[in-house]
Amino acid sequence: MGVHAIADFQVLGESDDWIVVDKPAPLIVHPANGKIEPNLLGGVETLLMFEMENGAALSIITRLDRETSGVVLIAKHRDAARDLSRIFERREARKEYLAIVHGWPAFDTWTNDSPILRAGEVQESPIWLRQMVHPEGRECETGFWVERRFERNGRPFAVVRCFPKTGRMHQIRVHLQHSGHPIVGDKLYSGEGAEYLEWTRTGWTPALQEKLLLQRHALHAALLGVPWGGHEVTWQSGLAADLAEFAAG
Repeated sequence: MGVHAIADFQVLGESDDWIVVDKPAPLIVHPANGKIEPNLLGGVETLLMFEMENGAALSIITRLDRETSGVVLIAKHRDAARDLSRIFERREARKEYLAIVHGWPAFDTWTNDSPILRAGEVQESPIWLRQMVHPEGRECETGFWVERRFERNGRPFAVVRCFPKTGRMHQIRVHLQHSGHPIVGDKLYSGEGAEYLEWTRTGWTPALQEKLLLQRHALHAALLGVPWGGHEVTWQSGLAADLAEFAAG
């Protein structure tokens, strides 16, 4: 199936078992906290209305944060959801992300295998979601490869391709911060989370724009590959337009 636009997301591929879409930021994947707002799951349900009326039961397999754009895999029925979930549990899926980070990494490739956990488990943390590197954390590994280094307004940045071997919460963001190269626009991990707390109090302001440079973190799910039907099926998404514009320097 060719790529075509549906509302504010694109369909990258579809079969009787799954549908794969390119999610923009800041579209949320599914409804949360009883809040009524546009969401990816609702949009796909509308798109697949005929199948929904004939027994389809959608299940999001690869969840992305609101601010993360890119490839999302959704199973169309329970058997497919079970089989796809097992593929990810066995770490047989191939995932690649693109991130724009502060600074120029010293090496073209590196790996971070620092364990992470929720910060509130080991210290006072005003932000429930925030994760941190800690020796008591869960096993975690991400590989990194610098695609290119660039300057913007005299400041150094880099586009980094990320290869998560595990799937912990905020793993790529935490590992990049721990490597000394936090993601541009990351409210939670640009520092100690002060920007996130400020944003929740005041909303987006010129001061936050000056600190963070982008209204959302510069992370994009660029590639997903899964073994299916005897061979690997792969879907790709180029860097989202807002991130590509920033990376143009």
